[in-house]
Amino acid sequence: MKCFFYFKDRHRNRERKSAPVVLQDQSKSDISGGGAERVTKSSCSTSSARSFSDVYEGKGQNLRVFTFSELKQATNNFNRLLKIGEGGFGCVYKGNIKPADGKGESTTVAIKKLNRDGYQGHKQWVAEVQFLGVVDHPNLVKLIGYCAVDGERGIQRLLVYEFMSNRSLEDHLFNTAFPVLSWQRRLQMVLGAAQGLAYLHEELEVQVIYRDFKSSNVLLDDDFKPKLSDFGLAREGPTGMHTHVSTAVVGTWGYAAPDYIETGHLTAKSDVWSFGVVLYEILTGRRSLERNRPKSEHKLLDWIKRYPADGRKFGMLMDPRLENQYSISAARKMAKLADTCLLKSAKDRPKMSQVVETLKQIIQISGENSSSTDTSFQSVDDDPVVEEKPKQTGATESAKRRMAHLAKLGEHVGGISRRRFLIMQKGKTT
Repeated sequence: MKCFFYFKDRHRNRERKSAPVVLQDQSKSDISGGGAERVTKSSCSTSSARSFSDVYEGKGQNLRVFTFSELKQATNNFNRLLKIGEGGFGCVYKGNIKPADGKGESTTVAIKKLNRDGYQGHKQWVAEVQFLGVVDHPNLVKLIGYCAVDGERGIQRLLVYEFMSNRSLEDHLFNTAFPVLSWQRRLQMVLGAAQGLAYLHEELEVQVIYRDFKSSNVLLDDDFKPKLSDFGLAREGPTGMHTHVSTAVVGTWGYAAPDYIETGHLTAKSDVWSFGVVLYEILTGRRSLERNRPKSEHKLLDWIKRYPADGRKFGMLMDPRLENQYSISAARKMAKLADTCLLKSAKDRPKMSQVVETLKQIIQISGENSSSTDTSFQSVDDDPVVEEKPKQTGATESAKRRMAHLAKLGEHVGGISRRRFLIMQKGKTT
């Protein structure tokens, strides 16, 4: 569970370095002409009659409150050998906690220890407790409890989650130390992640915008079931007549929607854009940003334009680690779905519930193709570089012809060599 990269404004004062800032031109009329009015009209947090905490008041009472000494003991004094993740706002450790009553076996958990300095770290902690403490879905990581201590040695903020043994989708897609994810497993993972987002957007009384969807935030349990983690940047969505929430632009480069970066207007469609980026990561096996590639291939969304979903070269876009073991028709449909998620106009992007239904259809197509005898995997037409293998009988006849030709050449070369030898010998005797 990694922490977050924030979009920084290089011209801001160093005193506010720990807080996220707006990444936009301060001279825009949207800000200078009436910033206060903009917040009042757009932000649900200033005008909503009922907030997320009001609606779900009392539903987060099941969270366990840990003492700092309990979590210190669970991690062997936050031993470096037990560190399983690290980010800008803290570290994550693997630990073992005992039941609250002290009876029974210990449970393996993940414990995030936030940095003691920085206002943003505290905001992130509050957001995670607020949202994860009350939401309940099989594709959202479970928050078990928390620890909040204000002592002489400073402020301590910790969160205790269920332990996700198979790390993240990012690890399995991009780290060659992990086994290659099969096509079917990739489809199941992305469907689960989509269902988690759909739940946040459309199945709660107060909408939740995740705001930092990326492959590293999709964790995998023992059975490789995907679960969204890290809700530190989550925000309540707009309510009533409001169309968006105005907020400082925070997130991760390569995943944040351009309309959100440009205006600071946050909607559920911002998450949909991020989901489209991850769809292409799953198809290609490439990160959204890769500086170690040729300059023209640094940005995934620029590179994929060379291989449109309906093009003959589409197969060249696919992750080579799949070794052609995928349904080409399902892959094309998945790329088209990603393209709709990445539409420039936010209102034209699909809802996550629509994305879920499309993914279910893609999985069905993929299953049908894999069990049929037609070209369900990548075909020659999709990648003109690949040549069709000749039939075995043809190959044998061709080999015989080549061998006969080589034999004649050998005889010819031998004859030339013998003539040269005789000429040389004759020259020596004269």
